Amino acid sequence: MSRLKVTAALVAAIGTLAACSGGTTAGPEGKALSGQTVEVVGTWSGDEQQRFEQVLSAFKDKTGAEVRYTPAGDELPTVLQTRVQGGTPPSVALVAQPGLVDQLQQAGSLIPLSPDVEKLVGDHNAAVWKKLGTFGGKLYGVYFKAANKSTVWYSEKAFGQVGAEPPKTWEDFLAVGRAVVDTGQAAVSVGGADGWTLTDWFENVYLRTAGPDNYDKLAKHEIPWTDPSVRKALETLAELFGDPRLVEGGGAGALQTEFPKSVINVFGEPPKAAMVFEADFVASVISTNTKAKVGEDAKFFKFPSIGGSEDAVVAGGDVAVQLKDDAASTELMKFLASPEAGRVWARLGGFLSPNKDIPAADYPDDVTRELVQQLVDAGDNVRFDMSDLAPAAFGGTKGAGEWKALQDFLANPADVEATVQRLESEAAKAYQK
Repeated sequence: MSRLKVTAALVAAIGTLAACSGGTTAGPEGKALSGQTVEVVGTWSGDEQQRFEQVLSAFKDKTGAEVRYTPAGDELPTVLQTRVQGGTPPSVALVAQPGLVDQLQQAGSLIPLSPDVEKLVGDHNAAVWKKLGTFGGKLYGVYFKAANKSTVWYSEKAFGQVGAEPPKTWEDFLAVGRAVVDTGQAAVSVGGADGWTLTDWFENVYLRTAGPDNYDKLAKHEIPWTDPSVRKALETLAELFGDPRLVEGGGAGALQTEFPKSVINVFGEPPKAAMVFEADFVASVISTNTKAKVGEDAKFFKFPSIGGSEDAVVAGGDVAVQLKDDAASTELMKFLASPEAGRVWARLGGFLSPNKDIPAADYPDDVTRELVQQLVDAGDNVRFDMSDLAPAAFGGTKGAGEWKALQDFLANPADVEATVQRLESEAAKAYQK
């Protein structure tokens, strides 16, 4: 689950929100696309918008095309569907939910990528990213920005007090947690009030206990949530959630803890826990809400191996799709698929790319370089956030579906059977629609 998870609940919604846009200066004369305009819609605002607009500025300098960017935020699914139905789609959109991309292509609203773009995607990314952008046998998406959701962030001070090194296995992870408990702190702070954090916990455990192939099957509901592989993952997760000493506040306390607070519980003063699991964007919460310094006081390790599992990463990301069939839009998709575009944002910070040919030196600090390397090293063992692949009614709705079932599981981790039955019941309804 990503920080934009709430948008998944809007995938099927049709609203009347009109898109706004900001202009740019005219492109230089003599360039191939001078005089043409491309409109891009995405979720990014604030600092992210400013950085992405520098990417678009580089495209303008290269081609002469003028680019307008419209930030739609959490309303992106509604904005896109409203504009498509109204006959005024943007040229290109950057979307965080593969389910929305699939819905748009099924409606005939997307342009399959050109052979040139397809070649760039294949040349510069692990095969899994091309697979993630393919729907109905055709490539529609270029994954431009990624999120690494397989990171556990820890307090260097708390680990130092017990002489712990970052654990590499689930067993060692629990052992470090128990050592921390003996110092008077909880091992882990869990943001259970936000159900999406629990889907991320489950997905990382399931990917390691069931493997990538079963992960793909469960994501498509080709196997039921009552499958033994789901039970095994929940039983593994219960080794943590079922021990109230390990979880800050126990299950009841975790269910009252929102995601930002779970981070502050580890890196604020006074600290209440030694570790918090979530994606790379934990770093920004640390920097914004605490005095801890990322890379010094606050560090991370990759989600531990379970039962000898291979390195794997649960990822999120923003995928570029083309809605207008014209030369300027096609050229922008080609640019976004190249290392050239990613290098612009990489140097500015706050960016991870699945593009393996962006030099590590372009990323601004060791923490970011390590996050990217972990993503690249996982290769074809990267899997997209399962709840973002699911119908919104199951994977993206507050107080319902998977979110609510896993919150109930956090409250009572011993009842695995009730959890799998509820998950399957909710999934069966959602996937039939």
